[in-house]
Order: sequence, then structure tokens, then C-alpha cells
Amino acid sequence: MAREVVITGIGMISPVGNTIDDSWSNLINGNSGIDTIQSFDPSDLETKIAGEIKNFNPIELIGKKEARRMDRFSQLALVAGKEALNSAQLIIDETNENRVSVMITSGIGGIITLSEQINVMRDKGASRISPFLVPMMLPDMASGQVSMILGAQGPNFSTVSACSSGGDALGQAWEIIANSRADIALTGGTEAAICPIGVAGFNSCKALSKRNDDPQRASRPFDSERDGFVLGEGAAVLVLESEQNVSERGVTPLAEIVGYGSTADAHHITQPSPGGAGGARAMKIALDTAGIKPNEIDYINAHGTSTPLNDRQETQAIKRALGEDAYRIPISSTKSMTGHLLGAGGALEATLCVKALEHNVIPPTINLDRPDDDCDLDYTPNTAREESIKVVMSNSFGFGGHNAVLVMRKVPNGS
Repeated sequence: MAREVVITGIGMISPVGNTIDDSWSNLINGNSGIDTIQSFDPSDLETKIAGEIKNFNPIELIGKKEARRMDRFSQLALVAGKEALNSAQLIIDETNENRVSVMITSGIGGIITLSEQINVMRDKGASRISPFLVPMMLPDMASGQVSMILGAQGPNFSTVSACSSGGDALGQAWEIIANSRADIALTGGTEAAICPIGVAGFNSCKALSKRNDDPQRASRPFDSERDGFVLGEGAAVLVLESEQNVSERGVTPLAEIVGYGSTADAHHITQPSPGGAGGARAMKIALDTAGIKPNEIDYINAHGTSTPLNDRQETQAIKRALGEDAYRIPISSTKSMTGHLLGAGGALEATLCVKALEHNVIPPTINLDRPDDDCDLDYTPNTAREESIKVVMSNSFGFGGHNAVLVMRKVPNGS
């Protein structure tokens, strides 16, 4: 019999805050973390804006030796992972280390290190390439580094499914614990792709907003004037545990994961399937595994990228999966404030769902001033809303036709 799996800790570093509490506070107040790029000179690029993390000093937080051997995406994962451990009041030691899994994903991995080392090779020759290039750029290395530094020796790998990666990481970790392959998992996503080649690459496939003169209003999911997503960076890590392990530790869970659905569009490398068919199937699978009916859903954190196709197709997918309840359920896209964290997006948004359950507050979709006629659901425009929230859904859809959907709920007699 599958075991119940609960969330006991959360950690986050994002464009709107360097901790989970700061991020949540800014999000419910509708504060955007998007601005003109500061980490390099973007003047030669079509898009000159992004959701960057502010005042991040990896040496101060991680130590000089460790920080120098990690790409930024791994540094962010470790910071979020440590916050999640503290949140869970969890110590990893010889009593549990073999039963602690780490499954932290990245859609892109160490692209900053790779692009820097390509420049080194061009300017100084192959002999000057860093011996840490390969281990720093591998997408699984955030998971590996967190496992090594924290001492977790259970299942350790990285699911990579583009912008569904974070959702799939949580879903896979949920299944590993439910099936007794581990008792605890540190799982989530991390991404740091804000560099010239990263921005230029997304520009070349016409994915990014070019609203450079008004950065904080550039990400506008479901709005008729949206023109693309805004690249963001950050990490979110959640501690998942079996209900039995939580009882033995005597801690109070934050929420319970009850459903996960994963499907493929099998349609196009970047475009969602017509009518949102693949996303709708993932939602239905997640509801079925959870034993939850559409009329029980209280909030949906949408994928909501601010691209013309995604927002329209996701709206259709929600209607297809939930029927008339689609018009009742409050929905929001927090990407309107954080930008799109790619492989980390699903984990960050699942973490925000935990906060919504805790506080009974739905974060807003900011910049939603002129709704698209094809996007006619309740997207919580511009202002957060207090609601009784017991069951939430988090959608993640990725290049390659990947779809991942999670369903979470308050723990009975919990917060």
C-alpha cells in the first residue's frame, strides 16, 4: 500500500526575495522582481530585461572553496536546500542518511560556466579550460552537490523535462517515498540561465518579451498585450517525508502531496498541443491519482508564461479538464512577478502553493489590464485575494511537449 507523503520544509531564493518569507511577502503585495539586466551589458540583445536575484553573495553563504566549484544554478540550489532543511527542523546524520533522497533538477544546467569557458578557449586556448567545466555544467550537479554537502545517500538524480522539470522532480520524489524507496526527499528545481547566450537563444526562437522600457510590466500572463515571457533565475527546494517519518519526528507538516500527472503532447518542440489536450490529460491524471474532484479544487497556480500560445492553450486545457468548475476556480500566474524560472518554475510555484494553503491567500497575476478574449477565466488580476483554500493544483508545461501537474492539500487538522 502506498504511503502518504507530506511536505515539512520549504526554501526559496528568487527574483522577489532571497528567502521564502521575503519572496512570499513581495508576491502577495504584487511586487515585481523584473528589471534591466545588471549581471552583464545587455545592450546588444533584443531583450534587455530579466528577473535577477539581488544581493546574492555565494561566498558568504556557501564558503569560498565550495562556491568556486559550483555554477550559479548549483549555488542557488544549496542555499534553498539549507533553508528547506531548517524549515523542516531536519538533521541528516548516520541514523537516516541512507533514506534521504535528493532530486533537484535544472532544465538547462551550468550554461553560465559553459559560455564563460568557451570564451576562455577562444581567447587563451584549450589548455586553459577549467578542470571543473564539466562537473559544473551538468544539469544533475545541483542535486549531486546538495547530496554531498548535506550527506544524503538515498536515491539521487535529476529529472530534466524543460519547464516541467521542477514539477516532475516533485512528482518523482513523491512516488519514491510513497513506494518506500526513501523516507525523506529534498526535491525541487534551480536555474541560472541569465547570460548573453541564454537570452539570445530564447530571443532567436521569439519567446521573450521585448518590453525593455517598462520591465516590471513586461510579464503579463493572460493579457491581450502580452508579447513573450521574461527570463528569471532562482531555486526552490521542498522537504518531502512519509507521514510515518513525520510522526516519529514529531513535527507538523505544511501540506500533503496527493496527486501527480505527467503526459506528452507529442506535437511540437516548442508549441503546446492544440486545445491544450496534453495539459488537460495531465490535470485529469493528477486529480484521479489524488481522488479529488474538480469541484474540490480551490486554487490553480497556472504555468501562465505570458506567451500568446501558452496562455490561450492553458486556458483551454483547464476548461477541458475541469469543465464548468474552471470558471469558478481562482487562478494566478506568479510568473508575472518572478519571470519564468524554466526548470525551477514548477518547484517554485509548488512552494508558493504551500504558502497559499498556509495563509489562505491567492497571489495575484499582475499586469492583467486587458484580458485576452480567449483567456476568460478568473486569473486573480493585480490584487491578492483571501480565500479558504484546502486543495490546490500547480501546472507546468515545457518545450518538447512535457506536462506535469501536482495536486496538494492541507493536512487534516494541519495549518
